[in-house]
Amino acid sequence: MPRYSLSLRGFLLLAALSGGCARLQDAESPVATPSVTLAQKDAAVGTPLEMNYQFVVAPNAPVFPDDYWVFVHFLDTDGELMWTDDHQPPMPTRQWKPGETIEYSRTMFVPKFPYVGETRIELGLFLPKTGGRLPMTGETKGQRSYQVATFTLRLQTDNLYVVFKEGWHETEVADEGSGIEWQWSKKNGTLTFRNPMRDVTFYFQCDQPVSALGDPQHVELRIGPTVIDRFTLAAGRRELRKTDVSKAQLGGSETVEITVAVDKTFVPAIMAQLKSSDPRELGIRVFRAYVQPR
Repeated sequence: MPRYSLSLRGFLLLAALSGGCARLQDAESPVATPSVTLAQKDAAVGTPLEMNYQFVVAPNAPVFPDDYWVFVHFLDTDGELMWTDDHQPPMPTRQWKPGETIEYSRTMFVPKFPYVGETRIELGLFLPKTGGRLPMTGETKGQRSYQVATFTLRLQTDNLYVVFKEGWHETEVADEGSGIEWQWSKKNGTLTFRNPMRDVTFYFQCDQPVSALGDPQHVELRIGPTVIDRFTLAAGRRELRKTDVSKAQLGGSETVEITVAVDKTFVPAIMAQLKSSDPRELGIRVFRAYVQPR
């Protein structure tokens, strides 16, 4: 075999190895620069926190091989994780293109957590099925987690507290210490709060986790005979409604009652596919009801 053939084969092998190293290096390059803008610098327990997310995709970012999720961690001053708001971005990452800016907003309710003080927000991109995280540009806190914002968490002092009055089951809690809780409605549930005598925005967060229910439920929110909101609730997706309610709609009484009405309920114990012994009549699962004066 001629000497130049050996040299050529060695060159091709070296080129292949170099190309592989280049691809690996490219895969480890930052894929985007994240940032979060908060609508306020402090927030009370139980209140909505408006968050604007922005990802500036790197000009040399490779094609995302899968749809990554955004993990969002809220930590105290000791760096201890308090709660999370992991979510899938509205535009799946496989549609992100080099050089473009991905921007969207989310409303997160501050859970009932026993902490007051500075709260740090860290985020990153991860693949749910493997837990793998992508590198990004920013103030890293290790393990590809990037600090993007801080705010001050304070105790709830709002006197427009919403009371779950009638037509509700007992409060249930998710994982211990998560601060996430909910109440199941019956066919009709009543919420009440002090009348601020001014226009308000009514926040209402709910879902229907039972996919075996079949057709979506139809939900109405009413003050007396007046329907202030009407929507269809499909199984699996958490819904956050923001309804502007006028002073006139609130009426002139000292307190306001909002009726939450669903068109159909179910009893888990009589649905064989659920394999449950729960005998309660259930409507929808409500996480938050909050009144914000305008």
